Amino acid sequence: MKWKNAAMVSGGLAVLLGGAALFRALAPDRYGLPEIEVRAPGPTGKRIASAGLFGNYFPVPGSGPHPAVLLLGGSEGGLGSGAHQMALALQKEGFAVFHLAYFGAPGQSDALEGVPLELFDKGLDWLKARPDVDPARVAVMGASKGAEAALLVASRRPDLTAVVAGMPTSVAWNGINWSSGGQSKHASWSARGHELPTMPFGDWNQADGIISVYRTVEDPARQAATERAAIPIERSRAPVLLVCGEAETMWPACPMAQQVAARSKARSGPPVTVLAYKDAGHFVFGPPIAKDHPIYPRLGEYGGSPAGNAAARADGWPRVVAFLRLALAAS
Repeated sequence: MKWKNAAMVSGGLAVLLGGAALFRALAPDRYGLPEIEVRAPGPTGKRIASAGLFGNYFPVPGSGPHPAVLLLGGSEGGLGSGAHQMALALQKEGFAVFHLAYFGAPGQSDALEGVPLELFDKGLDWLKARPDVDPARVAVMGASKGAEAALLVASRRPDLTAVVAGMPTSVAWNGINWSSGGQSKHASWSARGHELPTMPFGDWNQADGIISVYRTVEDPARQAATERAAIPIERSRAPVLLVCGEAETMWPACPMAQQVAARSKARSGPPVTVLAYKDAGHFVFGPPIAKDHPIYPRLGEYGGSPAGNAAARADGWPRVVAFLRLALAAS
């Protein structure tokens, strides 16, 4: 894969909005490695740093047990502000949230390479064991690379009650290593000590930009490779909600979301709902952003217009909350 012509991407915007799959075009020794944010939990949260876990926990006030969400950020790493805002929004809606770091936090690698899926199992087990959480009502949610992780977790955890993935993928991809300009020869994920099979990247196309390297997943001639790297969503027992923008320029999230839905239906998997927004891109997912917010004018940087992405978030986030309420309703 050729990255030399890739455009420099603003890490600060991605951290705030939820983490796109960012790649540096030029040598990191010239520009420095992107800063990884480790957000403090704030007054309504608690820092968790024990038993091999690092994250922020946001309990629900009042007597429980409460429904809960394991929340996974994207390729920004650490504990970014985008996922932090999602955690706070979900907490206000009555969901206990564990925002789990899986790379870039203290004691973790700064590279998104070979992250053991067992880490997410451990995070779920920790969450389910809490006395204020109902272990029968637990969901996983992720955005971008966090969506990739969330869908993989769903495929190996039949005890989950719901799955939400923003800007999802249908396959596993190679990792991200900033010390080598963003490229990595290793898979993003591992299981039982072995790296997961990954989808080969395509060549960089200057006209299309970064999305060009992900277009291999749409190539019928690469069906064997796609199947080898496919996320086996049919193994999940939980309903799935996918949110994507049809004008995305980071990776083809909507086509990949449709692949996830088609695979699940063909293989008698769980019901998959896709919310696709025409004038939105990689910032389609998350709590609404007001027009007077300083970030608003930049919402369209990775597809769609600022107004289109803002409208998608205003429409989609309440649907995410309603989906979780229904799936995690007390029986």
